[in-house]
Amino acid sequence: MIIEKIDTFGGHRDCVYALEHGPQPHQLFSAGADGLVVRWHLDRPDLGELVAKVPASVYALALHTTSGLLWVGQNYEGVHLIDVSSKQEVNSLKLTTAAIFDIKFYKNDAIIALSDGVVIVVDAEQLAIKKHLKASDQSARCIAVNPVEREVAIGYSDNTVRIFDLTTYALKRMIPAHANSVFTVAYSPDFRFLLTAGRDAHLKVWQVENEYTLHEDIVAHMFAINHLVYNPAGTLLATASMDKSIKLWDAETFRLLKVVDRARHAGHGTSVNKLLWTNYKNQLLSASDDRTVSVWKVA
Repeated sequence: MIIEKIDTFGGHRDCVYALEHGPQPHQLFSAGADGLVVRWHLDRPDLGELVAKVPASVYALALHTTSGLLWVGQNYEGVHLIDVSSKQEVNSLKLTTAAIFDIKFYKNDAIIALSDGVVIVVDAEQLAIKKHLKASDQSARCIAVNPVEREVAIGYSDNTVRIFDLTTYALKRMIPAHANSVFTVAYSPDFRFLLTAGRDAHLKVWQVENEYTLHEDIVAHMFAINHLVYNPAGTLLATASMDKSIKLWDAETFRLLKVVDRARHAGHGTSVNKLLWTNYKNQLLSASDDRTVSVWKVA
């Protein structure tokens, strides 16, 4: 495996926490502690554009493909809906005074994870609250949707992952997954496995069709694992850590293939917070506390 850093996007004034696909394969959005929401073009790396500015940190970005609106989760103020073509805020939802850690869409539902342990389900067209899911007093950190089993997995700071029914939002299962906060959850592209990781630096693989029994427990990093993503082909997996490294894994065997760090690849000098694997030339993006977004070519 060859991995090569081909670009760095600079311009954020503080840590970068969120990355999201754009409406075109070569576009993406980034946001972070400076409240700036920026659109980047992978075919024109010099062309960063400010799309929105909000008054507080942004941990969550989600593009609603039906409406084309970018949902921006702003700390303590709710959600801003941005028309990315006009760069105008067209609506906002004053949902909460808690931090918003993740936003995912399923059909017409927006599922929003909050730092007070509440998960809010919003009708994405009517912008009306449908459900409040209060299953923990500790933060709901991350969301993964499984449309095949019609389930949604939510990772919490109480070390557990809870599985809810996607139709009724009834709690179906609670997995005592980790020794500390769960920061990232993802279903494999074939939905056979749920992958979870977090502050305990373990990457865990759960068998979905076998009542979420543990399949693998890998000591994957030195410090907290902040995020994990699959490549578009579903053959590779990437993890990002507070230990400043990105690691690439075989998605079938979960074997470590590559460590991307500062010494070997001019990687990030501080915590790697978020990853985005694009369809554009198979490029992998990483966002860091060092205020930059790096672009990686994986071959």
